[in-house]
Amino acid sequence: MIKVQNIHKSFSDLHVLKGIDFEFETGKTNLIIGKSGAGKTVLLKILVGLLTPSEGEIWYDDVDFRSLNRTGLQKLRMDVGMLFQGNALFDSLSIEENIRFPLDMFSKQTLKEKKDRVNYCLERVSLEGINNKFPSEISGGMQKRVGIARAIVLNPKYLFVDEPNSGLDPKTAITIDDLISDITKEFNITTIINTHDMNSVMEIGENICLLDKGRLAWHGTKNEVLDSANDTLSSFIFASPFLQKLRNAAIKK
Repeated sequence: MIKVQNIHKSFSDLHVLKGIDFEFETGKTNLIIGKSGAGKTVLLKILVGLLTPSEGEIWYDDVDFRSLNRTGLQKLRMDVGMLFQGNALFDSLSIEENIRFPLDMFSKQTLKEKKDRVNYCLERVSLEGINNKFPSEISGGMQKRVGIARAIVLNPKYLFVDEPNSGLDPKTAITIDDLISDITKEFNITTIINTHDMNSVMEIGENICLLDKGRLAWHGTKNEVLDSANDTLSSFIFASPFLQKLRNAAIKK
C-alpha cells in the first residue's frame, strides 16, 4: 500500500497538485488517469522520489517516505520496480545484461544466481531464449516485456508503470495489460500505472484515481465507471464515441 495525504506541488507560481489524498492498494492495478496537464506525471514522480512535494505526506505501508535518510531511501528503492514509457533499455547491452542491471547494482548474488533470476523473469514474460539478442533486434512489444522483466527482477513490492501501451498496437497493448495485471496479483505488488489508454481503464482498472486540474476529481473501479454520474469522469472517459455507445447500452439495461 502507498498512501498520499494532502499532497501539493508548486513550480514557482504554478500550483500543479492541490491537496491529493489517495490510497494505492496492494495486489491491485492502481491507475492514475486524467487529461494532459492534470498532474498525473508530477504525482508519479513524487511517488518515486524524483520530485519533492511542496506539502503533504507519502507512506509506503508503515514507512514515512519523506522522513527517510539516504540509507533508508536506498533500502526502499530495492523494493521498487520501474517500467518507463520508452522502455529505457541500454542499446549496447544484451537483453540478459539489461535485465541483470538492477541485480548488478543492488544485489550481492553470484553470477549464476543472477543468470537464474534473469532466466526466470524472461520465462515469466514469455521471452525465453533471447538472452543474447540486443534491443534493436526485437520488436517494440518484446522490448516492453523485457522492460517488465527488468522491473520485476528484484522482486519488488511496488511497481511504477508510465504509459505502458504508448506506441503499441491494440493486440500487443492488451498482452502488456494482462501481463502487468497477472504479475501484480501473482507477487502481491502495489502497482501504479499512469495511463491515457481507456482500454486499460476498462480492462484492468481495479483502483482508479482521476485527476483534473491538480485535484482528485473521482476515484473508483472499472465496474463503477459506466454508472458514474461524475461529469468530469464522463467528459474524459466518454470522449470516445465507442465508449459513449457502451455507456448508453449500459444505461438502457
